Amino acid sequence: MANKILTATLIVLFNVCLIGCNGIDVGRGQIKPIRTGQLPKSEVVIKVPAAEETDIVEQMATNRLAYRQGLEALALYYDKTGNIMKVRWAQKELRALNTMPQYNYIIQANIAGPDLKARESIAEADLLYIEAVATENRANRWIVVRDKELLRTALDKYNQLLRKYPSSDKVGDAAYKAGQIYQYFKDYSIALLYYQRAYQWDPKILYPAEYKAAYILDQHLRRRTEALELYQRAIEKGGLLEKREEFVQRRIKDLTTSR
Repeated sequence: MANKILTATLIVLFNVCLIGCNGIDVGRGQIKPIRTGQLPKSEVVIKVPAAEETDIVEQMATNRLAYRQGLEALALYYDKTGNIMKVRWAQKELRALNTMPQYNYIIQANIAGPDLKARESIAEADLLYIEAVATENRANRWIVVRDKELLRTALDKYNQLLRKYPSSDKVGDAAYKAGQIYQYFKDYSIALLYYQRAYQWDPKILYPAEYKAAYILDQHLRRRTEALELYQRAIEKGGLLEKREEFVQRRIKDLTTSR
């Protein structure tokens, strides 16, 4: 009797798997073929001749949003009309869109250039900076594991400050803080740029921006000549922690003798 029950159970599970595991009506035949190469001119929707980077990126961001809203509208329409098969297709495409990395192609420190000067107190900028620091602190609550989404939110706030309030006396500090987050994500070239902007925009910045830039040039990008110059500037500026100063003195010696 027990064997019969076990056999019947296995048959049911097998049939369920045939229905569910095989993915009936998942629309495999309706998936559009992958396009390679350039589209025919008749199919090109976006036309931005001689456009600047920011124009193209803004247009792309608009298209991303329109794509998402279109899928959501489709899913809602099919749900209302009772077309469960197509609801699943739209929802699956939405899930794929949600998991696909979407890059912020604008590097704010690059757009702003090296000539900003941290010169005036702006209440709105101060508040935005406080919010960004608080968000970053929440992301770092757990020493071992950091909340990457909160870090990205903090990073967005630092970049908002640079974009909206370029004359704020917080631009140097915001650039340095953003550089630390980029360094955490191992985006070393971008982190270097932000550290450089920090001391360019605010030569009296209290944070060790020159040291951080030199360290990345030395340890990650292997641009030792530039690193040596910045290590020397960091020593001249002073204010380094004892262990960092010892490290810098050692690296200056090593890089000088190896030339």
